[in-house]
Amino acid sequence: MSADELSDAERRVWARLPAGTDAALRGLSATDLQTLLLSVARIRASRVRPAELLRRWRSDRFVRPATSDPRALGAVEARMWRLLPARFEGVELSPVVPLGTSSAVGPVSQNRIVTTMRSTEVLSDSTNALAIEAADRRLRQPATGEVHLAASHRQLRAQRFGPGMAAHFRLLTLVSSARDTGSGRTQARLLALHLGYWQRVLATLPPSATPRLRFTVFDNPVLAERITDTVLPALDAADRTAASAVPVVEEGDRERGRGYYADAALRITFWQGGEVVELGDGGFTTWTAQLTGNAKERCLVSCLATERLAAHPTEHH
Repeated sequence: MSADELSDAERRVWARLPAGTDAALRGLSATDLQTLLLSVARIRASRVRPAELLRRWRSDRFVRPATSDPRALGAVEARMWRLLPARFEGVELSPVVPLGTSSAVGPVSQNRIVTTMRSTEVLSDSTNALAIEAADRRLRQPATGEVHLAASHRQLRAQRFGPGMAAHFRLLTLVSSARDTGSGRTQARLLALHLGYWQRVLATLPPSATPRLRFTVFDNPVLAERITDTVLPALDAADRTAASAVPVVEEGDRERGRGYYADAALRITFWQGGEVVELGDGGFTTWTAQLTGNAKERCLVSCLATERLAAHPTEHH
């Protein structure tokens, strides 16, 4: 990394170290570097006193407990699992994933990730982790196979989201991966599967919440045709009650996520206090194509913030 690529904080720290430190550290093997960092951590931990622990507990946004009621959250997530189609396999993810899980396949800065000293990082987006699991399973399947995975997990992210926003939060995430069969048919099938599930979840909200599923097509006229002639009719045929309670509407002017998502993106919202509340997001990615080395692999990810849903009254069906 050149000096021009360093932040001001990084340049300040490097300037305080003896000459040659950079070259010495770069020359260490991954195992030796890990040993060095663990040694530093052990020395620093030995100096920590109980009073400092309490101070950090009160002030460190990474370690503060969530404000959500775990009983309400558990009830919401249990209902969501019951609504999930049987073809989705549940995955209980590890709290950590391989180093680079978020930055290697998507345009995400490693500065937004809490990195550990053991060549891992704290899970910050379970869709990335599920995509790796999906790619591993796809490589062990015939070409005609497909993988559908779901996970409910707490994510920890290093960037600041603004006042009142926690550094960690729970998401229920879906990842589907299958081989392209041409004419947008694979994308349409995956999209109908995910949208149909989120329709059923949002249908538990009272009508006054005005839940909506919004989609945006990014420069893919073939997929736009499939949404019109295949996806939307399939949703209506599968569950007319959910489809009427939770419309799927086009959001043609959306630019957020372009470049992160490919072909199409979706957004999960409802109305509260005169404002649109973001519940979730998703879209097609190139992740399993990159991971498997097969450009024909199609991957759809989507997620919903379960704590936000749990904070809103729901109707039981």
